[in-house]
Amino acid sequence: MIVNCEPSDLNSNDTSSKSISETVNGSHSFTIKGYSLAKGIGPGKYISSDTFSVGGYDWAVYFYPDGKNIEDSSMYVSVFIALASEGTDVRALFELTLLDQSGKGKHKVHSHFDRALESGPYTLKYRGSMWGYKRFFRRTSLETSDYLKDDSLAMHCTVGVVKTRVEAPKQYSIAIPPSSMGHDLKNLLESEMGCDIKFQVGDETFKAHKLILAARSPVFRAQFFGLIGDPNVDKVDVEDIEPSIFKVMLQYIYSDSLPDLHEITGSTSICTSTIMMQHLLAAADRYGLERLKQLCEARLCEDINADTVATTLSLAELHHSAQLKAMCLKFAATNLGAVMQSDGFKQLEESCPSLLSELLETIALVDDKPNSISGKKRSGSSIFGLDLAGDGGAAESVNPHIRRVRRRV
Repeated sequence: MIVNCEPSDLNSNDTSSKSISETVNGSHSFTIKGYSLAKGIGPGKYISSDTFSVGGYDWAVYFYPDGKNIEDSSMYVSVFIALASEGTDVRALFELTLLDQSGKGKHKVHSHFDRALESGPYTLKYRGSMWGYKRFFRRTSLETSDYLKDDSLAMHCTVGVVKTRVEAPKQYSIAIPPSSMGHDLKNLLESEMGCDIKFQVGDETFKAHKLILAARSPVFRAQFFGLIGDPNVDKVDVEDIEPSIFKVMLQYIYSDSLPDLHEITGSTSICTSTIMMQHLLAAADRYGLERLKQLCEARLCEDINADTVATTLSLAELHHSAQLKAMCLKFAATNLGAVMQSDGFKQLEESCPSLLSELLETIALVDDKPNSISGKKRSGSSIFGLDLAGDGGAAESVNPHIRRVRRRV
């Protein structure tokens, strides 16, 4: 019988693989202070850096102030990179750089990385094996060069350990779905299955699970399971938080993601979204939800506008959100006219006079560097005065070139 076989049947047992050689790189900076005091220790004696790890091995830099070989009569300094841990036939590339400390950037570099090596990477046979230069630099030249400053030398070395691995095609094709943990826990919250705690927030009641809340929030953990906490409590009254904000915070605790605020508020207004995000940041700070706080901070940075920047600035100050505060100050300084007309600015004058002093400083910087923050001039007048002293007098401007004026009320 004659059987006809398709080419694919004949090659069904063919396999393939790929060998990949690459380097695992790491660097170390080594400074030698008191060079003149190191001289005279004798040829063959060295000053060692601390050990550092690259590619699974420990390494060290050895500096010989009187040279490595006695026959050189201490005319040269020697520098080597040594294998400082156990290893056999460790293959590596090296780079040694003596830094020019004059700022001219004329460093002395010996490198394997930027050129092809005829014999391949250097092989260190055992612990204590070294690569380097016996005659790295003539001492008389070194001591009159820009490499020596304040009796100090600075070196930078890079080690690239050669690693070889074999890759073969996977014999399976399993699609790993994305994690559904957040979605599943959110469904658990919404189903109220197994809930053991109720929160009364205004006129609304929310059910949750104490263990999940405690795992996510240090405040809830202390409230339910801390030294003065009560694990048997089944109802908590929450004040100073709007029900809609508390609901969003609970959804974040369970899902680890922010819900669509426009869907919750039923509005596409940026101001409405910003106000809600402000309240959510305050709630996150109150319950120690640091990631949620940073998410709110980032969103507020994106949505800064003249109507809300003053209230956001006050919020950033109150809750120690440094980047949000800086962004608000820059925006207010470059859009001063519109910001001063907002209700939030009037509240800022009354509640946070210290922030007005910082705003004045930011305005002075903007005036000195008009293009550093935006490509256009700051809107509104660049000269204004604020009563920071509380005695009815005009405040002194931070910028000496700005005349003192009184802001009309």
